[in-house]
Amino acid sequence: MDIAGFSATLNEWLTGAALPLWRDKGFDGPGGGFVETIDMAGEPTRANRRSRVQPRQVYCFAEAGRRGWSGDWQTLATSGTAYFDRVFLQPSGFFGALADADGTLIDASFDLYNQAFALLSFAYLAQVFPERKAEMIERSNMLRQKLEAFCKHPSIGFEEDNPPRLPLASNPHMHLFEACLACESVDGFDTVAWTNLADEIATLCMDHFIDAETGALREFFDHDWSPMPGDKGRIVEPGHQFEWAWLLLRWGERRGNADALVKARRLFEIGEQYGIAQPREVVIMTLFDDFSVADPIARLWPQTEWLKASIRFATLSLGEERERYLRSAVRAATALMRFLDTPVKGLWRDKQRDDGSFIDEPAPASTFYHIVCAIYELDDCLKRL
Repeated sequence: MDIAGFSATLNEWLTGAALPLWRDKGFDGPGGGFVETIDMAGEPTRANRRSRVQPRQVYCFAEAGRRGWSGDWQTLATSGTAYFDRVFLQPSGFFGALADADGTLIDASFDLYNQAFALLSFAYLAQVFPERKAEMIERSNMLRQKLEAFCKHPSIGFEEDNPPRLPLASNPHMHLFEACLACESVDGFDTVAWTNLADEIATLCMDHFIDAETGALREFFDHDWSPMPGDKGRIVEPGHQFEWAWLLLRWGERRGNADALVKARRLFEIGEQYGIAQPREVVIMTLFDDFSVADPIARLWPQTEWLKASIRFATLSLGEERERYLRSAVRAATALMRFLDTPVKGLWRDKQRDDGSFIDEPAPASTFYHIVCAIYELDDCLKRL
């Protein structure tokens, strides 16, 4: 199958199976929120609910609605946001971390990662509900300002908490970067503020997250943004090489920044050369900084990031180079499809063992954000080829 064929197949899976299933079984109904997991029989579980799942699912249904899905996305986007606020929003203005299935908060702790997804959802809600745009502009500005007052790092980027705790991490910054790129492009949002913050995070990534010698992106850092001592500081995730490459491509193209494109290309090369297990042809979870394998488990989400990065590289390339990236995109889509092969269509496998077998467990709702983003990115990039 060529990449256009994969795009058609993935869109049919999304609109015909996944969105209806997660609408019907992955949501409590009016006044409720999104479930954490659905089991392989297609039934929701009573697993505790991470706060990040709520805005991620809001994004999925708001974006599906924006792109023409005819299901009742409005109820889910509206009720999911109300549930997120009611259950997780703290007097501090930040969102807590974990609730039980009945909507009782059981962990109110701060996590920069969760705030980033709140910001992402505000940008998409503003686009699909024009009558709420002013509210979302105000909420996004307020949360950004609170973050800057609460946990701004003294030199660049953000702390993990206040008082500061270690290690500092690249991953929450990646999602904050994504939220900034979304916010800066929505008409009426504070473009200058969001652009400045996006530029700061891009600089932090290129100057500190990415190793100057190898070109690989690390995960964990000491307070001066040097790699965390010990094995923690050696961690390199292939999925994040692809995900940061995709983000740097988007930022670099918008800003006309050639250095970002060069660094993104090296991140992609590392992910493709060292992060794809053979003969499984899937992206694994973790390497060390010498590119030896630290964890051979393959999860679904890195396959989507491989797909997003390869297809965007194809749009920025010509001739044989473009063909090479298109071939990589086909490999990524092939890997993704293996995880979507489930007894109930519209679910997914989360983890594949080293021997190629999948762990038998419920499908995590948090992964839907990765899948939806990859399918729509593939659509958009194919139109540019």
